[in-house]
Amino acid sequence: MELFDNHIKLFRTALGSFIGLTIIVAIIPAINNQNNNAPLPNSIPLNEKAQLGKLSFIANGCVACHTQQVRNVDMDKMWGTRPGIAADYAANTRTDFWRNTATLMGTERTGPDLTNIGNRQPSLAWNLLHLYQPRAVVKSSIMPAYPWLFAIKNEVGKDEVEVVVPDEYRKGISGKIIAKKEAINLVAYLQSLRQTSLPDGKTPMEFLYKKKENPIASENKKEELPDGQMLYTQNCASCHQANGEGLKGAFPPLKGSPIVVGNDLELYVNIIMLGYDARADYAVMNAVGTINNFSPEQVTSIINHEKTSWGNQSKTVTTEEVKKIMDFIKITNNK
Repeated sequence: MELFDNHIKLFRTALGSFIGLTIIVAIIPAINNQNNNAPLPNSIPLNEKAQLGKLSFIANGCVACHTQQVRNVDMDKMWGTRPGIAADYAANTRTDFWRNTATLMGTERTGPDLTNIGNRQPSLAWNLLHLYQPRAVVKSSIMPAYPWLFAIKNEVGKDEVEVVVPDEYRKGISGKIIAKKEAINLVAYLQSLRQTSLPDGKTPMEFLYKKKENPIASENKKEELPDGQMLYTQNCASCHQANGEGLKGAFPPLKGSPIVVGNDLELYVNIIMLGYDARADYAVMNAVGTINNFSPEQVTSIINHEKTSWGNQSKTVTTEEVKKIMDFIKITNNK
């Protein structure tokens, strides 16, 4: 029992045991994980803007409400194309010597998961408006506004980005609302968050506890299509709104839109797949269809949902019609 009577020996023994266990239980497994995992071959490292945006993401406490992890359960399928794997985080490094904020996986989803937000919502205009006043784009949002990321100026300077804010959220502001560099960098980080596809030939892990999907029958040839309303909600509603009325000066309405109710299907499909620049009228629309790798069936479902919703009463289209246009777009873009 001499050990317990000698405080120096007792301290050294306890310290040695602690250090030994730390090496065995924590350090060796961590080194082993690092050696056995590497970034996916086609993953894209963060550029300088996105890296600065990551620091802003941390500084503003975004990780408290947003996760960056897609679990292997079916309810997480809306956040990514596959469950997350260790390789998704292998390229992350320490922020600095003192801070290990490498993964930002988060622990709570007060807001949506951001693993694939760069694909789900690539619009610069939407993201900036969302940061300035979340309720301008999502009426029921409980996310705080970040007005300190913006400045009020009389004129828009060279290389500056103006944020078009609906009148009801301007609160008497008469000048131009300009995004500061910190806001631009933060959006650059959000736009960089895109789930990397696995190398060719690799099959991703399947989501567990799948829900039974009920395909929607089309009026044309009774073909079975994905749920157009769900696809619209996931990919389009954040800008054009659930009621199809858009946001004045920011995102165009689809309710009564001449493109939606018209007969120029080629223009319609081109806008979905390649995006659209309305110049002074509205914000630039990104190539949502191409970014999210929409299939002809998905594009057909979205178009038919928009053509028959919010009072729109236009003739629906078939997958065959849409596929011909999409094939032509691919051929044209590959030249």
